[in-house]
Amino acid sequence: MDLRTRYLGLTLKNPLMPSASPLGETLDSAKRLEDAGAAAVVLPSLFEEQIARETRTLEHHLRGGEDSYAEATSYLPDPGAFLQPSDAYLEHLRLLKRSLSVPVIASLNGDTPGGWTAHAALIEQAGADALELNLYRVAVDPAVPGARVEDEAVETVRQVRAATRLPLAVKIGPYYSSVAHMATRFAAARADGLVLFNRFYQPDIDLETLEVRPRLVLSGPQAQRLPLTWIVLLRGRVRLSLAATGGVATHEDALKMLLAGADAVMMASELLRRGPARLGEVLADMTRWLEEKEYESVEQLKGSMSQLSCRDPEAFERANYIRTIAGYHL
Repeated sequence: MDLRTRYLGLTLKNPLMPSASPLGETLDSAKRLEDAGAAAVVLPSLFEEQIARETRTLEHHLRGGEDSYAEATSYLPDPGAFLQPSDAYLEHLRLLKRSLSVPVIASLNGDTPGGWTAHAALIEQAGADALELNLYRVAVDPAVPGARVEDEAVETVRQVRAATRLPLAVKIGPYYSSVAHMATRFAAARADGLVLFNRFYQPDIDLETLEVRPRLVLSGPQAQRLPLTWIVLLRGRVRLSLAATGGVATHEDALKMLLAGADAVMMASELLRRGPARLGEVLADMTRWLEEKEYESVEQLKGSMSQLSCRDPEAFERANYIRTIAGYHL
């Protein structure tokens, strides 16, 4: 069975990998993922806010004593006392590149154009095999139109692309007015792939303390339907690699994403629940299914149920909505 797949121009030994999450925070976890059969390791994100904060901190310390006598060296910051988040991130990236035999994909997370995008060049210099740009924005200002939000997202991709030659995937949310149109704009901005979809994390309210608290609920099976639908619709319509993420827990889930047209399938919640070795179990079950169905390769499977290949293309459009509602009875 030939499990190889092409993603972002990289030839991967199979389609399964962890998504950007705490799974990539330590060398031990990354090694366990590799041992389980992960085709690549995606690092957790380095955030725009972290980069901006460390830039402000460094400027404060460099300028704090600029009006003092040059001999007053105590005014100058001790470089060793300022190990910034980006420094630690790049060092972790270098460590994984030295220690793993599979590709290492770095992740930048932000929402607006700006100087932080230049860190893509540092990530390339540190040895990453590819870069995932995670566009996460909560557009709360009613004075900002949707067109501006979309334009800034595309400009952010352009700035990151200008900073690096690495294969570039853009991880997006599903809340654009036209996901398909935005996919073509990201392709025009020279992205190499899309990761569908970023989760929109909602806070919770603590009724005892009357405080707003972050609350992370791991993905369940229903989360996979949205990326599945859009991968079905985009496969063959945009010149981009497609990766699925969200709710993938079993080999059946992974196979459906591949049938829809995904080039890679990412897992996180299931691996956080059950450990990195779970990826190996899913991979083994997926291989057995392919052999039983007499497939020769993953490439033969990919996209065979996309809208362009499906015998009933209307099943993925408004007709599906009508059939679903009409077919439900109390």
